[in-house]
Amino acid sequence: MATTAPPAMKVLVAEAIGESGLDVLEVAGFEVDCGFDWTREQLEERIAAYDAIVIRSATKVDAALIARADRLSAVARAGVGVDNVDVAAATKRGILVVNAPRSNIVTAAEHTVALLLALARNIPQAHASLSAGRWERKNFSGTELSGKTLGILGFGRIGQLVAHRAKAFDLEVIAYDPFVATELYRSLQVTRADSPDDVYAAADFLTLHMPTTPETDGMLDAAAYAKMRDGVRILNVARGTLINDDDLKAALDSGKVGGAALDVFRSEPMTDHQLFGYPNVIVTPHLGASTAEATDRAGYQAAEQIVAALQGGSVTTAVNAPSISAEDLELLSPFLPLCRQLGKLATALAACGSVDKIEIECHGRIGQRDTGPLGIAVVLGALAGRTEDSINEVNALSIAAERGIEIVQSRSSSARDFTDLVRVAVWCGGTRQRGVVGTTIGSKHRPHLLAAWGQRFNLQLEEHLTLFRYRDVPGIIGHVGTSFGASGVNIGSAAVGHTPANAEEDRPAVMIVTTDAPVPQALVDEIAKGEDFLDGRTVALS
Repeated sequence: MATTAPPAMKVLVAEAIGESGLDVLEVAGFEVDCGFDWTREQLEERIAAYDAIVIRSATKVDAALIARADRLSAVARAGVGVDNVDVAAATKRGILVVNAPRSNIVTAAEHTVALLLALARNIPQAHASLSAGRWERKNFSGTELSGKTLGILGFGRIGQLVAHRAKAFDLEVIAYDPFVATELYRSLQVTRADSPDDVYAAADFLTLHMPTTPETDGMLDAAAYAKMRDGVRILNVARGTLINDDDLKAALDSGKVGGAALDVFRSEPMTDHQLFGYPNVIVTPHLGASTAEATDRAGYQAAEQIVAALQGGSVTTAVNAPSISAEDLELLSPFLPLCRQLGKLATALAACGSVDKIEIECHGRIGQRDTGPLGIAVVLGALAGRTEDSINEVNALSIAAERGIEIVQSRSSSARDFTDLVRVAVWCGGTRQRGVVGTTIGSKHRPHLLAAWGQRFNLQLEEHLTLFRYRDVPGIIGHVGTSFGASGVNIGSAAVGHTPANAEEDRPAVMIVTTDAPVPQALVDEIAKGEDFLDGRTVALS
């Protein structure tokens, strides 16, 4: 008796992608429909018939659309971000969300180098002049790249590709990114800077490849320009928010900055910027990812992920959380927030210019389970907001590997003094920093910090923490409290760890306080300058 073959899975390609991506889907045996000209109403009416959808930036896969998608198993964004996908709603429905995060890195690096050359040789200005009928050779004399220094702030994949290409022009390269291993700098023959100030002082050209965070928003401001060489040239193919536009204008007007090349702006689209028309400023309309190859690559990679998702292959670019087995979920899930906090705290307290290795130890009952998700949570805490790529549970380990950071995980079934413990330590330059230790306590599994900077205590972790290392002398606690009070900072809780007088090793005391609002860095720095203070850090764990 003849059997009927099951119907082919259906994939909707809602926006135009390259032919190579369509070919991947068709070769896999899917029934592919192209809905490039569908209205939102048509999409809502028809989405229930599809197992997967491929989109770019225009289509909104929101909760309302997901509610109508009865068969949908996967959403693929042919591009880097997923801002137009309600990832939480998709995850709740068990729908995998994937993207193409590596599709444009070569394109972005090449555009950076193109702007670097154009800036050095005044190419757009000379073209405009000659096209207008003027022969003005003397006005557009440029500068050679050979022998100059390129400074790179942010040394992820794009920054590394820029460095590799810059070496071909005989540029010296200095880069700053504390979340890249020392060996990776060495392999690319790039000087590792210990701070942005080191890059500012050395660079003839400065290119930005950093994410937007509260710390990096407007980081190139008047104070930064004051630390740079006279005539430095600035390039930004990353994010417009990294530059304070008013301060850049002032630096250009004064001659402190000799030129700028900008591909991104604080708000976009941008057609009326205060620097448009400046003779030494080159601008492009966010073209960093705009090449035929990048567009084709994005579609191809998105299609590959759809095939893997629907046919049980290896999905490598999912942006929603991987599943934890049911038997492990109940025990491990309360420790995921703790692990993220410990990862962030351990890297914030490490005294180093680059992270080479992160050690994660899980002890007690959790050590009897698959603690891989806890290790990933630590890496997320350590790197979130520190990379130009969007980092999540699926790609965290691969991003760490790209940056040369070794992740070492271990576990045991015993835990001293507590039922469960997590210990995180960071290695920098071959030296193991004193780690942090934490656990959860009570029926609500509140995260507690048990050790940091070599001292032990027990304090419930809150969003805002400030820590001080100091010589164990009378009056320190009162001094900190008075200083905080004078600045209007309210202390929620505090704990102190110190070395007993009869201990074999005499270590500095450590004080940790929680507050209900961020503590100004200037206040922490001022206190840490005190005679008996050794260090001070403020950390936001959100």
